[in-house]
Amino acid sequence: MIRQKMNRDWIATARTLSEALPYLQRYAGATVVIKFGGHAMGDAEQMASFARDIVLMNQVGVHPVIVHGGGPMINEMLQKLDIKSEFVNGKRVTDEATMEVVEMVLSGLVNKRIVQAINQQGGRAVGISGKDANMMVCDPIDPALGLVGQPVEVSPELIHQMHAHKIIPVVAPLGAGRGGETFNVNGDTAAGAIAAALKADRLLLLTDVAGVKNAAGEVVTQLTPDQVQEMTASGVIAGGMIPKTETALAAVSGGVRAVVILDGRAPNACLLELFTEHGAGTLIRYPQRLKP
Repeated sequence: MIRQKMNRDWIATARTLSEALPYLQRYAGATVVIKFGGHAMGDAEQMASFARDIVLMNQVGVHPVIVHGGGPMINEMLQKLDIKSEFVNGKRVTDEATMEVVEMVLSGLVNKRIVQAINQQGGRAVGISGKDANMMVCDPIDPALGLVGQPVEVSPELIHQMHAHKIIPVVAPLGAGRGGETFNVNGDTAAGAIAAALKADRLLLLTDVAGVKNAAGEVVTQLTPDQVQEMTASGVIAGGMIPKTETALAAVSGGVRAVVILDGRAPNACLLELFTEHGAGTLIRYPQRLKP
C-alpha cells in the first residue's frame, strides 16, 4: 500500500480533530436526547449521515437517545388505506382506526428504518416506544382530539439499562394510557419529556430551519427562557417555531441543561453542535448555567 502525500485537506481534518478534544472530554458520559424528524428522515443519504454521527457520538462516550416523528409517513399510509384524517388547531384527530395506523408506522416502519441505519454503521440500536415498560404514561390532551396524549409520568429506567449495555435507544413517540389505551404523542413533546426525565445534558431538536430567527431574520445563537417568551409575545417567534420553543422551555424547566434547535438537513449537524466551538443552531438555557 502506497502512502499518499499529505494535502491541505488532511491537515485541516487533523486540526479539527485536535480542536475537538476539549468537547469530546466535556461530553464523555453525557446523555444527549436527539429529536430526529423533518425531511432528513426521508432522505437515504441524510439518514446514513445521521446514523454515522450517532454511532460516532456513542463511540466517544456520549449516551444518545433518539426520539423520532413520522407525520409524512403516517399521512401516506392513511391515504393508501383510504382513512380520512381531520385536524383541530393543527393537531391530528386520532380515533382508534387512525391510532392503529399511527402505531404501525411509528413503531414499525419508521422506527426500524432508523434502527437499521444505525446498526449498518456499526452501532447497537434497539427500537422501543413509550409504551414499553410503561416508560411514558399519558393523559388525553383534549377529548376532541381522541387518542392524542400528553406525557404525565416518564420513567427513564429502561433507557438507563440500555445505556448500561451500550445500546442506543430509538424511541417511537407513543404512550400508554391509564386504562390500557395507546396514545399518539407529538414527537417534540415526547423528546422533551424524556430528556427532562433523564436530566439530559442536551436536547437537540432537529428541524428544517437553521434555528430561531430574530426580527431581522438572522439566526440567534443563544437565548434565555425570558428572551424566548419576549420574542413569542412580540410575534418574532411564530408559526411552527412556537411548539419547538415551548418544548425547549418545558425541557430546561424540567432539568435539561440546555436545548438546541438546529437544522437536521445540515451535514453532521449533531457533531458540529457538540464538538465544535461555534456549535449549530440556537441554544436555549438559563443564564445561571454558565458552563457550555
